Amino acid sequence: MENTYNESMKVMSELFGKDYHFAMATARDNIPSVRFVDTFFEDGIFYIVTYSNSQKVKDITENSQVSFSRNFHKFNGKAYNIGHPLLPENKEIRSKLIKVFEPWYFEHNNEAHENMCFVKVELEDGFFYKNNVGYKVNFLDKTAEKSEVFYGDEEMTM
Repeated sequence: MENTYNESMKVMSELFGKDYHFAMATARDNIPSVRFVDTFFEDGIFYIVTYSNSQKVKDITENSQVSFSRNFHKFNGKAYNIGHPLLPENKEIRSKLIKVFEPWYFEHNNEAHENMCFVKVELEDGFFYKNNVGYKVNFLDKTAEKSEVFYGDEEMTM
């Protein structure tokens, strides 16, 4: 299982270690809300660039549980506002996010704005696939199972 987990992390880096769009679901007062976000994956964490006064950040402040979905890929985790991009503790991830989101980072984000922030999502579980191989991952236990998947097959919804 450990080898499968390591393999799954390599595949995740290939698939999501870049600007990748997901539908992100949050819930506030037991009411779900979904929006598309740009993400970057690294070491079991998705990162998002946003503003602390956005609805998604208000939602995760109340309820940190979030879900991502796109093309049969789905993940659950806990999201946290890790603060302004210019905080010293965000220096390393900021440089990576600027590079990954380079075509639009400074065009759509104003680092002079006090409400700009990064959100990190610590993954708990998920399912994704590449080349007809599906990976069901428990990020908390660092375990993974893999299976052959076929488009339209029930296994795609693992």
